[in-house]
Amino acid sequence: MLPPARLHRLRTADATRFTVTSAPAWGEALELVRLRPIELAVVDPLLHGRPRMTEIERLRLLFPSLPVVVYTALVPEVAGVLLSLGQLGIRRAVFDRIDDAPAALRSVLQQELERGVAQQVMQVLAERLAPLPAALRWALESMVHASAESATVTALAERALLTRRTVERCFGRAGLPSPRTVVQLVRALYAHRLLLDPGYTVEDVALRLGFGRARMLNACLRDVFGCTAGDLRASYTLEETLAMITARHFTPAAQAAS
Repeated sequence: MLPPARLHRLRTADATRFTVTSAPAWGEALELVRLRPIELAVVDPLLHGRPRMTEIERLRLLFPSLPVVVYTALVPEVAGVLLSLGQLGIRRAVFDRIDDAPAALRSVLQQELERGVAQQVMQVLAERLAPLPAALRWALESMVHASAESATVTALAERALLTRRTVERCFGRAGLPSPRTVVQLVRALYAHRLLLDPGYTVEDVALRLGFGRARMLNACLRDVFGCTAGDLRASYTLEETLAMITARHFTPAAQAAS
């Protein structure tokens, strides 16, 4: 939610790396976050001419995993709102015509994207996936947004610019489960992390990950964790679900049985 001039500067900061989606109103912004692969929000508390934080506070409370950057004018009236937003954990601000040159904007966006849900999932799995080439780790991260039908080993290989056979050999040498299984694990962990935010319903997460229906997402989660989306949301942290998939999929006995 930005004025046109700031939105333009954001769009042109690095059009090849970042895709910018604008919402005309706060209600539409919340819908975009719920149903689209939005990994970062850039907001302006002066959007309506006077400083206010109600909508930004609601965004933060509903979707605490979503990184938020404030992009606004440096004027005295905004100081109190910035302080209050800082108490909500929103600590990154960019100021109009002061520190919003393209290179500075690119740097801020990249740093905040590294705090997003996909990065959180990859960091949780970092130790187990470390033996894989960097291109494959990047491809796995990008697969979290694929539809259920396109989350395939062939698609993973294409994203990594490798052949399917090379991908399978890389996973075998790393002592990992099959590439198909690991893609499913990454997407299931991503789904669980979204479910921990109160703003997402099970249906929202199913649509966002391309499953179409909640029952298809639940079938995937049962395969990976042995429980449903509702069970995961109510009872498990991300670290606990990592322990579950380690026991079910990463031990030698589990891999031999698969």
